Amino acid sequence: MSDAELVLRSTRVITPEGTHPASVAVADGKIAAVLPYDAPVEAARVEDVGDHVLLPGLVDTHVHVNDPGRTEWEGFWTATRAAAAGGITTLVDMPLNSLPPTTTVDHLRTKQQVARDKAHIDVGFWGGALPDNVKDLRPLHDSGVFGFKAFLSPSGVDEFPHLDQEQLARSMAEISSFGGLLIVHAEDPHHLSAAPQQGGPKYAHFLASRPRDAEDTAIAHLIAQAKRLHARVHVLHLSSSDALPLIAAARAEGVRVTVETCPHYLTLTAEEVPDGASEFKCCPPIREAANQDLLWQALADGTIDCVVTDHSPSTADLKTNDFATAWGGISGLQLSLPAVWTEARKRGHTLEDVVRWMSTRTAELVGLGQKGAIEAGRDADFAVLAPDETFTVDPAALQHRNRVTAYAGRTLSGVVKSTWLRGQRIVADGEFTDPKGRLLTRTP
Repeated sequence: MSDAELVLRSTRVITPEGTHPASVAVADGKIAAVLPYDAPVEAARVEDVGDHVLLPGLVDTHVHVNDPGRTEWEGFWTATRAAAAGGITTLVDMPLNSLPPTTTVDHLRTKQQVARDKAHIDVGFWGGALPDNVKDLRPLHDSGVFGFKAFLSPSGVDEFPHLDQEQLARSMAEISSFGGLLIVHAEDPHHLSAAPQQGGPKYAHFLASRPRDAEDTAIAHLIAQAKRLHARVHVLHLSSSDALPLIAAARAEGVRVTVETCPHYLTLTAEEVPDGASEFKCCPPIREAANQDLLWQALADGTIDCVVTDHSPSTADLKTNDFATAWGGISGLQLSLPAVWTEARKRGHTLEDVVRWMSTRTAELVGLGQKGAIEAGRDADFAVLAPDETFTVDPAALQHRNRVTAYAGRTLSGVVKSTWLRGQRIVADGEFTDPKGRLLTRTP
């Protein structure tokens, strides 16, 4: 190998074939070859990271960047720095919580213009499906969004209303007509409105206000529509383990449904949420430990496809101690890899599993064939991880614009030593380069 610009060596490289010593050669921002560890190479740079694990950069397909319009909540500069610090090299931005929402081609262009010079990592975009924008869905698809987000219950922001069942069917039929992907926040509004709404600081009251049957019913309706319309759908941020048999049965019948869950559902439990601690509030909610065990089982058996952050920050003043009125969202970009790895290793899972859930399958979900694995021809996106090193989460050390975190004070395993994007180191030991990210669009 004589034309490589960079060779990264590690005794533990995670490739589709497993974990083994290797030298990864990089040319023109791509992985040119995965070679034996001691292969003779001539390269402009050779870096040996020793026993640290070299893994593919993570692909997070569920991030609320909130830029433009609510940049006091986050923003592309801070979000992508936080992602890079956590080993994430690609994110796909959700269409809401920014102003304007990504629901027309003009709005997409606005979002892209804002992101272009601020992105430290690669960024793609979801479009939004609203009651009144069916005519905009195909143009958005043709402009390169990766799919369309819809809510089946109120979203929390007025400019992004939810779909009723008739509107869902119309949007799904249109998206299916051009082979698109519909991703859905699945909670049934009727079950939510029928649940007790006590408010106040008690987490038990908030949990009762977002019951599992709201998720289960919405997912059942979604699956029925998808089966009828032969559509491809994706269930966002699954928290109710009760819905897992529905999903497994639908797949057995050939329904094209995929499912994600999030680090907070896998690592935090309702039993440990302090009253008034709305940094733990999200919708659907963090549920009980027994529920969490079943989510892990579903990851292991493939019923749940992938793990994404649903990073949904806000300003600290919106995280009041009243669970009814506090903003619902967990900030998790920078901590997602160590949080999941800490719990995964306790449960007997490997880093190969974590890579599959947080990089390979998320890249597959959105059709990013150049991402998600260390093999020749893919983008040279890497994270270097010290899996046995631990750290205690200090909110002041986070790159998020608002350093509110449910993980404050927790000891986590897995320290990201450096992150690489197309063969360029973009962060190492807390030191960042200038933004190197590109804007991604869906490819046919």
